[in-house]
Amino acid sequence: MYNPPHFAETRPEVLHRIIREHPLGTLVRVDDGALDADHVPFEFDPAVGPLGLLSAHVARANPLWQRCPTGTPVLVIFRGAAHYVSPNWYPSKQETHRQVPTWNYEVVHAHGTLTVRDDARHVRALVARLTRHHDAGEPRPWKMGEAPPDYIDTMLRNIVGIEVSITALVGKSKLSQNKELRDRRTAADTLAGRGQRALAEAMRAALPPLGDGGAP
Repeated sequence: MYNPPHFAETRPEVLHRIIREHPLGTLVRVDDGALDADHVPFEFDPAVGPLGLLSAHVARANPLWQRCPTGTPVLVIFRGAAHYVSPNWYPSKQETHRQVPTWNYEVVHAHGTLTVRDDARHVRALVARLTRHHDAGEPRPWKMGEAPPDYIDTMLRNIVGIEVSITALVGKSKLSQNKELRDRRTAADTLAGRGQRALAEAMRAALPPLGDGGAP
């Protein structure tokens, strides 16, 4: 990934936030000499190993878990908030017309090694954790106990667990850091006004603090 220093994101708390807020990862691997990818929702535990552990499951019919045995190097991409930025949003454009369109975004590349977990107890516990997390905002969160046991057992037999032990986290926060402060603020305000609040807040958080070049 092309990652100029002014866009490079190295803060663990930011990298972890992006993964947690956008858990649908793109798992990329080499399959029989060709690149392939799957889109999988991951659970992230930063306390396991030096850089954390990603856990997920795939359909048993998915050849991923058989063609990529334990130890296979993989890349998981987590794309955070992203949106087009028009040059018309920059005050400086009105003065000089020296601006062009761009795209702001947050992204994390998690490099690691794959482990296959074809284990019924592991898969059941993983699904229970994922369900508790993602259904927590519902008025009446769903639980596996609501479905007939034989149905749940059948569904669990049809999936296989996978884990990715993270060996490197590479982050990029392209948030107009290479623009004038007034342009950055106005672009963030415009995005917020158009409902892109997550990206706007990330852009505002990347502004220098007041008294450190961030004064109006």
